[in-house]
Amino acid sequence: MREVAIVAFAQSAHVRTTDELSEVEFVMPVLHQVLKRTGLKTSDIGFTCSGSSDYLAGRAFSFTMTLDGVGAWPPISESHVEMDGAWALYEAWVKLLTGTADTALVYSYGKSSPGSVRDVLTRQLDPYYVAPLWPDAVALAALQAQSLIDAGETDEEALAAVAARSRDAATANPHAQVTGARPQGDYVVRPLRTGDCPPVGDGAAAVILAAGDRARELCERPAWIRGMDHRIEAHSLGVRDLTDSPSVRLAAERAGAFERPVDTAELHAPFTSQEVVLRKALKLGDEVAVNPSGGPLAANPMMAAGLIRLGEAAARIHRGESDRALAHATSGPCLQQNLVAVLEGETRVR
Repeated sequence: MREVAIVAFAQSAHVRTTDELSEVEFVMPVLHQVLKRTGLKTSDIGFTCSGSSDYLAGRAFSFTMTLDGVGAWPPISESHVEMDGAWALYEAWVKLLTGTADTALVYSYGKSSPGSVRDVLTRQLDPYYVAPLWPDAVALAALQAQSLIDAGETDEEALAAVAARSRDAATANPHAQVTGARPQGDYVVRPLRTGDCPPVGDGAAAVILAAGDRARELCERPAWIRGMDHRIEAHSLGVRDLTDSPSVRLAAERAGAFERPVDTAELHAPFTSQEVVLRKALKLGDEVAVNPSGGPLAANPMMAAGLIRLGEAAARIHRGESDRALAHATSGPCLQQNLVAVLEGETRVR
């Protein structure tokens, strides 16, 4: 199979609100930064794919406006997914595997600040039985957390430790929105406290993929994608065991995550309780550095947080801080849709 690698990653500073910026103004600096890191121009990119949500933007086909930041003239080969940018990266990866392009630009963004994300996300639920009840994202995550506690797999003290570790790690991340240990705060929805939940904020991210020798030309130590797969749970929460995630386990198996140990894992676990589920499904022990960037508990821009997990894992390989990393992205309530990728570095012989 053709080798494809992440050769560059860039992200914005994640902040609570960016009322003064349009989506184009928000994304452009990130796109310029990721291109600068490789020396490529827009005309050098063989394929462009983006991920975003019209529900957040509040208008149809909102992604077409951000193409102004990419530069769509002369005409480019372009696509879009109404999903987190991790799934846009999957589409670009498949495109490069076919041999129809040698390089790809993937970007995603989300501005959650203009409205109530908790309410917006109810629109992805079953429209007949669940959505009319308006259970928001935190309430559903609390159901999952309580299931884990009732099963004896965690407790509130252990969840607080996850939050403290993640936000302590984020102090070394200049892009993080929330850093440093802090009190867990009041209950949002029992048993989840403020500290168990991700911050609401705005952010953008971009990566560049390249195939074969082109990747080695563009990056000193490419992060090779050794495998990637995504799976989905049943839509109805009532038929799922919320303490486990078979889709994560299957995606990891298909991506080759269990073939050899990983040293780093960037997990898209917006709630502390979801890290418990992911660690079990992915068979991650204490020897694995989990979310050294701080993870989504430190910055969780909708539609970009999953792509950031892939980018952060790749960046550690670029810097020589990791040799084999796992990256995970999720979408939907209670880890409904899951993507797993395995990235590896290589020792270059001069």
